[in-house]
Amino acid sequence: MSTTTEILSETTLLRFATAGSVDDGKSTLVGRLLHDSKSVLTDQLEAVERASASRGQETPDLALLTDGLRAEREQGITIDVAYRYFATPRRRFILADTPGHVQYTRNMVTGASTAELTVILVDARNGVVEQTRRHAAIAALLRVPHAVLAVNKMDLVGYEEKVFEYIAEEFAALAAELGLPSFTPIPVSALAGDNVVERSAHMDWYRGPALLEFLETVPVAAGPVAAPARFPVQYVIRHGEDRHYAGQLVSGALRVGDRVTVHPSGEVSQIAGIDVLGTPADAAYAPQSVSLRLADQRDVSRGDMITAGVDAPALTQDVRAAVCHLADRPLRVGDRVLLRHTTRTVKAVVKDLAGVDSLAANDLGRIVLRTAEPLPLDDYAVSRRTGAFLLIDPADGATLTAGMVALSGPA
Repeated sequence: MSTTTEILSETTLLRFATAGSVDDGKSTLVGRLLHDSKSVLTDQLEAVERASASRGQETPDLALLTDGLRAEREQGITIDVAYRYFATPRRRFILADTPGHVQYTRNMVTGASTAELTVILVDARNGVVEQTRRHAAIAALLRVPHAVLAVNKMDLVGYEEKVFEYIAEEFAALAAELGLPSFTPIPVSALAGDNVVERSAHMDWYRGPALLEFLETVPVAAGPVAAPARFPVQYVIRHGEDRHYAGQLVSGALRVGDRVTVHPSGEVSQIAGIDVLGTPADAAYAPQSVSLRLADQRDVSRGDMITAGVDAPALTQDVRAAVCHLADRPLRVGDRVLLRHTTRTVKAVVKDLAGVDSLAANDLGRIVLRTAEPLPLDDYAVSRRTGAFLLIDPADGATLTAGMVALSGPA
């Protein structure tokens, strides 16, 4: 049976995403990080060496370690989100390498949605550009807790401290404007390996950590187990007269004997039993998949949410949120959609788009929705699982928009 200590040991895992404009060297940085941390298999490196030699390159092109799609290799850009798993003696990592081109902004949203840190690259020769602003805005929108500003290609500006300081100050102003949490600027050269895994001898003026050193030591939150208990019901399983409610505990902890509330009905009951992987348990911790049994018969269905404690979610039909539109079909005021929140799907109508008539693919915006039924919502700043939703096309089931609930402040 899992214990709190075992659950909290997940803080040794860091999920992080990378983002940068086209040609900022992001794939090379990721390739260098994997190569210099000895996280590349011999056959992978040999394949990269062969591919590089066929192009007439004398040294391996480390960008090929991450540009896995044939189209990516041919065009020299990142298109899809590539997930990489690697580890050092100090920490395990899940890396989401996201594309930089504006037409693939929605892919960055996907990759960064579960990240605890984002690495935003800029070219030292160009500084903060429009895509940098867009990537910083997405990091702020998704409430990613930590950010690194990797000023790349420092070798092409003579490793000048003033260039680095100017870009860091420019980004600091942008971060303040967007409400981005504090960020850590690191000067790097992905091509030469400066300050990626090892500290650079070319920048003795820089006193901070190399990128990998920072990734290994940045504090990681205890995770969803520390948040209020939220259990969206996925299945109702009947065993004779008993009903068991199955699903994933997305945050917090539940224990036998806890008083709980069922939303949206507001009915109150008590947990009589918990099964984890078919075995009775005294308690469950996020993100375990479990089944619960209540002390008395209640009208609980798929899509309901069971919570414990005083921090109940807000029950509302008026949804204010920040969004990224994902579909090629525009989203317009007056559109009728389906809103999928955890395991619940309800009808909704788009009431307002913050002064614009429509959102096109990859657009970021603000939205107000009216749902046909009340939903138990958390602010996205409090819970990235129960504060998020998707808008679905009722005609064909296609995903239209990803939303982040804003219960307080301007939506």
